[in-house]
Amino acid sequence: QVQLIESGGGLVQAGVSLTLACVGSGDKFSNYAIGWFRQSPGKKREFVAAISWSGASTYYSDSVKGRFTISRDNAKNTVYLQMKSLNPEDTAAYYCAADIARKNGGSIYLGEYDYWGQGTQVTVSS
Repeated sequence: QVQLIESGGGLVQAGVSLTLACVGSGDKFSNYAIGWFRQSPGKKREFVAAISWSGASTYYSDSVKGRFTISRDNAKNTVYLQMKSLNPEDTAAYYCAADIARKNGGSIYLGEYDYWGQGTQVTVSS
């Protein structure tokens, strides 16, 4: 069992930066690939970014590539999502998820993630 807790969301103006954190429980957290997803009202949950168990490999959706950076600190059981140049289209609830089967990560499919956090809301005003 893995518990994930997201934090760092908030209400910000367009153009600013924000960093989300995903803290995981258990001593096997460092073995898992972690993904970030987001969901806006009325829309499907979509892939944002993912990182392999070691942090050596990272993956991004086209909509955030070049603006968002995913990283991890396994000593702290934490994965970060640094978001720059935020715009109103980035407004969503952001969720982190653990993929226990694919250590090198990269899956964009929700169904391949086994554990999910409760989400943190990011609202970007224009």
